Amino acid sequence: MADQQFDLIVIGSGPAGQKGAICAAKLRKRVAVIDRTLMMGGVCVHTGTIPSKSVREAIFQLTGLAVKAFYGNNYRGNREISIQDLSFRVNTIIARETEVIRAQLKRNGVTILQGKAQFADAHTVEVLGDSEKTVLRGEHVLIACGTRPARSEEISFDGKRILDTDEIASIGDLPRELIVVGAGVVGLEYASFLAALGVEITLIDQRPTILDFVDREIVEALAYHLRQMGTTFRLGEKVTRVGIDPQRDRVFAELESGKKIQADALLYAVGRQANGDRLQLEAAGLEHDPRGKITVNRYYQTTVPHIYAAGDVIGFPALASTSMEQGRLASCHMFGLPSESIPELFPYGIYTIPEISIVGQTEEKLTAARVPYEVGIAKYNELAKSMMLGDETGMLKLLFDRNTHKLLGVHAIGQRATEIIHIGQAVLSFGGTVDYFRDTVFNYPTLAEAYKVAALDGLNKL
Repeated sequence: MADQQFDLIVIGSGPAGQKGAICAAKLRKRVAVIDRTLMMGGVCVHTGTIPSKSVREAIFQLTGLAVKAFYGNNYRGNREISIQDLSFRVNTIIARETEVIRAQLKRNGVTILQGKAQFADAHTVEVLGDSEKTVLRGEHVLIACGTRPARSEEISFDGKRILDTDEIASIGDLPRELIVVGAGVVGLEYASFLAALGVEITLIDQRPTILDFVDREIVEALAYHLRQMGTTFRLGEKVTRVGIDPQRDRVFAELESGKKIQADALLYAVGRQANGDRLQLEAAGLEHDPRGKITVNRYYQTTVPHIYAAGDVIGFPALASTSMEQGRLASCHMFGLPSESIPELFPYGIYTIPEISIVGQTEEKLTAARVPYEVGIAKYNELAKSMMLGDETGMLKLLFDRNTHKLLGVHAIGQRATEIIHIGQAVLSFGGTVDYFRDTVFNYPTLAEAYKVAALDGLNKL
């Protein structure tokens, strides 16, 4: 087939690829998006964000977690919840979201190609389809190929008892006990989901602490909730061997300290491997690190100026929300469209049970920078709305400058934390003060009124 010419070739149709492609298409550029067969929407839609958050919502609905405050900790809406119950809901949402993305790209005139992408040179990308090869020439290229679960060559994954996070849906019956190796965001999310379903979790990580970038008080609250749901933490422990004991028909994990943990199954959630190692980057004059990640500058340009990269393939924070913005900003820069963004005020959402969201500075960073700050806290048990939602243990925390009252950081844990964080994000973006929350009327009853409660608590300390 003859070469096809494009202004922009996008490798990957996940959040970064979608938004980068659509931004360029709105500028009347000719755009092509490449992704693997049956992977429209990328990992985000098929094995990552959408499935895991859909499972989370299904767990809340099916288990009665949302109303246990009324009926006691032993209450369960449905005691016999299967993976099939959860999968049915997830598959319905995936199918719908895939179609929405495909329709959106087509509506904006974006050419969609299915197959494996690889560079032939800095301006040429080959698409290896099921039956033919297509060659594309592009003035610009945006690499947004995402990640896959990182695996250890020393572990024999069988997809049933020893699994990575992409295989969790194939676990079959819920195990009574589960070992989760890796206490990063993904490991903690799945550990909390399964703990909420009554599975006894042993969480192992070689780091002595979890979620180093999150406020310590929030992390401590999360750890407390997980322990209450039956999770055992084994931090500062390195796994040396994983296998199945045929005599007892149990999975085991041996630790460097000499401990041996046994369970019905093991979930390996030690980070992600970026797919940059699958694109023949060397043909374009690019390199990737051992984890497959690609280095970019503040404009998301690689060392080859017309090739950009965005999303999980460039590393932290690797969130769907930040990836969308990175893809858009990359397109804006490559085609000379003025744009502004404040990456340090991107919010983080961690969809554990309970969920966490943060934006701005932490107490630890402010202390290290010797900024004189004060803290205002609103506990969910002070709010009528949280009682209605059945969440009495959540919390909103505001950090602000003692002298100027300028808002510096917002941290939340509990139901709808990832929603209410955006109120604080808006005030941070405009350089507002905590006085704004004191002087503003919030609807009652809402979780948003936690901002007023927290502001009054903090200002009363001055």
